[in-house]
Amino acid sequence: MALEMRDHCEACDVVLTMEGPAWICSYECTFCAPCAAACDDVCRNCGGELVRRPRRAEPAVG
Repeated sequence: MALEMRDHCEACDVVLTMEGPAWICSYECTFCAPCAAACDDVCRNCGGELVRRPRRAEPAVG
């Protein structure tokens, strides 16, 4: 199963690009850098740890 690369912050709805920074929890809740920092890197949806999302520069082939 591939990582879901969501394109909006779940807190402020800012657009997140595939090559730009974003933070996710193990349930793939997704946040921009300022919102992740405001939550002290704890997901406001599930309480999980927020970590930097890996970048995906090109669409996966498959």
